[in-house]
Amino acid sequence: MITWKLLRFFNLSYEKELKDQVSKVHAFAMQVVRRRKSSGELGDDLLSRFISESSSYSDEFLRDIIVSFVLAGRDTTSATLTWFFYLISIHPEVKTKLLDELRAVRARGAREGELTVEQVKGLNYMHAALSETLRLYPPVPLQTRACAESDVWPDGTKVKKGRTVMYSAYAMGKSERIWGSDWEEFRPERWMDEGEFRAVNAFRFPVFHAGPRMCLGKEMAYVQMKTVVAAVMERFEIEVVDEEKKKREVEFTMILRMKGGLPVRVRRKMMMMMMDDDGNVEI
Repeated sequence: MITWKLLRFFNLSYEKELKDQVSKVHAFAMQVVRRRKSSGELGDDLLSRFISESSSYSDEFLRDIIVSFVLAGRDTTSATLTWFFYLISIHPEVKTKLLDELRAVRARGAREGELTVEQVKGLNYMHAALSETLRLYPPVPLQTRACAESDVWPDGTKVKKGRTVMYSAYAMGKSERIWGSDWEEFRPERWMDEGEFRAVNAFRFPVFHAGPRMCLGKEMAYVQMKTVVAAVMERFEIEVVDEEKKKREVEFTMILRMKGGLPVRVRRKMMMMMMDDDGNVEI
């Protein structure tokens, strides 16, 4: 353990290389932020939305947002969305509720253009459906931690300093003791309470970790996934090609992927427009 600390202190070997590479990533991200802010032209991308939402966000904060969703969330987000579109394809009742929620948001004033960050955050049922996907198929199925100091767990287990501790979010998401007898069902309603999303204890649902090591990109990940889901579901019909294969195999790597991927047929939806009694155009 002392080796890397010495290398970092004297800026040598792989610690120097790591520092140089991180600096390059930060410099690139900062260049993107400043170029976008100076241009005065904000589009529909996530960075533009964060800039337009609040002037209090510092350049460093926006830089970290870029690094977070471009690097940290790339593989985990794509794996989760693959499982999500598979699950709603075999649960059409959930798909119907998701589309109903999107129509309700549009009816409350978001009829044209992209949804704002606040409107995306307000998609409670979609948040629940994604959480249920993460429960059944957490993108990082196994987590490893090193014990910084000797400790005693609530059940009396003693853990010595330096010991490695592992927990399986995948196994916990399929535990009857934690989730009840219906743990195998894809049921977003378990996350809902009177129409609002109800979060559970992070130690019960450790997909984003828990305690002081909680994932900093958690909320960003939900906003990103909900934005993609909303855009895709409004514009396209996603049909699973080999629908007879109801059971998908899991590929256990560092990321929990779907073995063989998800073959789908994508069709653009026909936009149906009609006029309501007040002369407003409905889609």
